[in-house]
Amino acid sequence: MKILLQNDDDFFFPEADIVTVSNSPSVLQILKETTFDLIILEDLETFKHIKSSHPKTPIVVAAPISSIEQAVQAIQGGALDYIVKPLTLEKLEKILEKAQRAIATPSAVISTLRGRKEAILAESLVMQQVLSDIAKVAQSHAAVFISGESGTGKEVIAHAIHHQSPRASLPFIKVNCAAVPETLIESEFFGHEKGSFTGAIEKRIGRFELAHRGTLLLDEISEIPLTVQAKLLRVVQEQEFERVGGIKPINVDVRLISTSNRSMKEMIEQKQFREDLYFRLNVVPIQLPPLRERKEDILSLADYFLDRFSEENQKRKKELSLSAQKRLLEYPWPGNIRELANTIERAVVMNAGDLIEADHLRLDPSAPALLSVPMAKEITLADLEKQHILETLAACNHNRTRAAKSLGISVRTLRNKLQLYLKK
Repeated sequence: MKILLQNDDDFFFPEADIVTVSNSPSVLQILKETTFDLIILEDLETFKHIKSSHPKTPIVVAAPISSIEQAVQAIQGGALDYIVKPLTLEKLEKILEKAQRAIATPSAVISTLRGRKEAILAESLVMQQVLSDIAKVAQSHAAVFISGESGTGKEVIAHAIHHQSPRASLPFIKVNCAAVPETLIESEFFGHEKGSFTGAIEKRIGRFELAHRGTLLLDEISEIPLTVQAKLLRVVQEQEFERVGGIKPINVDVRLISTSNRSMKEMIEQKQFREDLYFRLNVVPIQLPPLRERKEDILSLADYFLDRFSEENQKRKKELSLSAQKRLLEYPWPGNIRELANTIERAVVMNAGDLIEADHLRLDPSAPALLSVPMAKEITLADLEKQHILETLAACNHNRTRAAKSLGISVRTLRNKLQLYLKK
């Protein structure tokens, strides 16, 4: 690794080639002649200048004095890190480790979703691993199963896989399995012939045909009925099906990506999902962590949403105060990235000033982190989920639509949960 270091003292590392300069003009001059894998600066203004001309090079600001304001500016401006001098061997070792991870794994992937660009930001190690997995699996034709809580970005990950794959220029078709009525889901998947059932006044092409040679996203696949699961298994195995009411086999070449926010293991144990189908769809599993487990990404995501929603609402970009940043980091985010996006958009739209304070976020500062709630040892995750669902339903005056929206699940998922609770 080749490093440009602005510092008064020289450092030696066997695994790094360190070029030391003492002032900002020397930094600018040497960058005209040589490229580096990592740059360590002590001047914030020089950092801003270099970052604009070397956007892909990791840069660390090692400031002579501590300044929270400068630290925020540096991180929001794209600095890999902000530290305070004196620069020691221990500090330099940590910088090198962080830079090596940043070079090995891109910090963000951009995919297109609903006509706009969506960013998958990855400062945290767990999300850097997800990006690494995306890059590997995208080049294959293997089926991918993306799991994670509601709002963690499963659909954005699916788009990223497609857009990095050899099928990127071919169709990307999505089916929201939770939103299609059970009586129509087979027709939605496979299409139907004219007159095959009441209301089939013309032939319809199904989603599998539309996705031929491209990618088909089966969103919330856990919601499809068992009768359709059996037919889906055949398509996954043989890449062949017939339209509803048809007799002619139709062959397709489709890359499948499935998502679910439910425990597939529990569904299989409860005979609600076929194990053989799950194994076919789960060739490459990708587990998305909840936002509360990737706190390193929260401020980067917030800044991304500030940019996006300021532009969409034709407003000058606002800044987050230190108290607002602290509130974002302390909040448990039960709605994950979707909730963070809604929070930032609301603050952008409703706040007339240029600075967003903690109160503008309208988050409950006393909300406990979900993983820190004390509970009896004998309570199970299923019992905790049941308690939360029933309490939310009661708070919504037993309005299932409102309760499902509050919980971040579909009405069908809520109905299935309630039916399960009644059987016990």
